[in-house]
Amino acid sequence: MSNNKLTVIDRQGSTHDLEWEPDQTLMEALRDNDLPVLASCGGTASCATCHVFVEKEVFDTLGERSEDELELLVEAEGYRECGSRLSCQLGFSRHLDGATVTLAPEE
Repeated sequence: MSNNKLTVIDRQGSTHDLEWEPDQTLMEALRDNDLPVLASCGGTASCATCHVFVEKEVFDTLGERSEDELELLVEAEGYRECGSRLSCQLGFSRHLDGATVTLAPEE
């Protein structure tokens, strides 16, 4: 099985290298690797507790944020116009292979 590699910086600044299975969302990969992502809505884009920052060069290659995702993000702690995403809305992508994602501050 092919795996996508990802580097995650947690809220304390520690770096974690993980593999991301093609059938997972980014939120599921973070959660399954014991990273502290609450994801209280279970991945329905209704809570913003899986907010992450994506590197700008990667962010620009990802699809547009939905209206619902953007509405939640602009109200979230530390929102970045170019970089904030809900990890539950990011499916497996070759653009994220080798990328670094940072967990956003908890609210």
